[in-house]
Amino acid sequence: MTEFTLDPSKTACVFIEFQNEFTTEGGKLHGAVKDCIEATGTVENAAKVMKSAREAGCTIIHCPIMFEKGHNEISKTPYGILAGVKEGEAFTNNEWGSEICDGLKPEDGDLVVKGKSGLCGFHSTNLDFLLRQNNIENVALAGFLTNCCVESTMRSAYERGYRVYTLKDCCGATSVAGQQAAYEYTFGLFSIPTESGEFLKSLTKD
Repeated sequence: MTEFTLDPSKTACVFIEFQNEFTTEGGKLHGAVKDCIEATGTVENAAKVMKSAREAGCTIIHCPIMFEKGHNEISKTPYGILAGVKEGEAFTNNEWGSEICDGLKPEDGDLVVKGKSGLCGFHSTNLDFLLRQNNIENVALAGFLTNCCVESTMRSAYERGYRVYTLKDCCGATSVAGQQAAYEYTFGLFSIPTESGEFLKSLTKD
């Protein structure tokens, strides 16, 4: 793995959809990702990154997805992944399932993205504004789903000129095989795939 160093003052960690629907027993989509996140250690690794990166001086950004009751933001004839979200009434605003999970909740000084009701963390949100207002050059991504929202956000960050790092052991998908396929065939095209330990070692205060 190629060694790299990052200035924490120019680095943001974006945590995508670490919400109870995915992360916690009883969440509407937890069963779909449970095997993958247990095999990867997704939630535990992400919590370590969040704590250490925050202490190092990185910008911590939470990127939840939410819908109003009824999910009228989504088409009346949805298909693909959003059809399942609407039919299952997942990530409904002001309900337990849409809350950010214990262990990764925002703290003072963290930023929370507003407006995410689709797959990409940039489209329809203020994420780019938050990054640019904080003079961010490096973006490290973690979250759900590896080959959906994380990948969509990764591609957009890449095209916007950020230096993108994907934390492979801090992501989760509906299957280990699907996650590995994304890492093997896609992530290297639009990011620097790495793991939490390597990322944290890279943070320097020069």
